[in-house]
Amino acid sequence: MVLTKSLTLGLAAAALMATSDIAVSQTDLPPAVSARKAQMHLYAFNLATLGGMAQEKIAYDADAASAAAGNLAKLSSLDASAMWVPGTDAATVAGSRALPALWDNMDDVITKAVALNEAATEMNAVAADGLDALKAAMGPLGAACGACHKAYREPE
Repeated sequence: MVLTKSLTLGLAAAALMATSDIAVSQTDLPPAVSARKAQMHLYAFNLATLGGMAQEKIAYDADAASAAAGNLAKLSSLDASAMWVPGTDAATVAGSRALPALWDNMDDVITKAVALNEAATEMNAVAADGLDALKAAMGPLGAACGACHKAYREPE
């Protein structure tokens, strides 16, 4: 897939701005917490593109949808185990929203992570196939994200 130069520059600028905000606001966090927050910010950035299209708040663009979906598939396939170390939960680290129960249920967390990767992979497979295909894949993707957040993330 070839991204247009302006789209590539825009994504690079947005990523740079997002990481500079993260670096400034999370300097006192343990590296594992900073890393997983950065990953979650990247998830949110790409989900906003797909969700905006699915809700028809932004125009459907097959290339942009495919790029965002590809990013989600890659992000969800990372080995993030080093980011989820005991002692980095919300009860221990200010700025973490991870519930302590996460470390007591690691098998369930892994199951949920696999489900997220499967949903992201499916979205990646269909994102460029039109708005209806994107909308159909959005439900399972959102459900996969929400399943882990509902069980293991402290509400804001």
